[in-house]
Amino acid sequence: MTSSIDETLTLAERILDRIEALIFEAEQTTKPLELDPYRSQLFELFVTANGAGYTKDGSDPDLSADGLCRLLGTRWGLASAARESVTQQTRMPPEHLSKMRLLWSVMRMWMEWDYAWERWDEFHNHPTGESGETKVDHTP
Repeated sequence: MTSSIDETLTLAERILDRIEALIFEAEQTTKPLELDPYRSQLFELFVTANGAGYTKDGSDPDLSADGLCRLLGTRWGLASAARESVTQQTRMPPEHLSKMRLLWSVMRMWMEWDYAWERWDEFHNHPTGESGETKVDHTP
């Protein structure tokens, strides 16, 4: 493996490890991820992942919302717990449900930030009129 590949994987792993640590900390303190300090720290990690190109479709490593779900779900054994719950027709253990809820919170925020980030130019680079309102040309 070359040095740049090692560095890429190391950065992606560090981002993923930090996201996981924040999730565990929020779970332990029973505080919502959607509030600071977790929200702002997760946003910083999103900005880093986005800047490195990890949130784009087809990126490798994949730190998009779906990629995070897969990676953390695998680390936590959520897929196997869900399969086992279905095959045994039982409820998922509370610790897995708790992790799933936290993961959904992170994914939702991650998707919202990605959507806003992708559309930033659309809302901030239009010429403005005299009143300060954005002028949008609707002509084909």
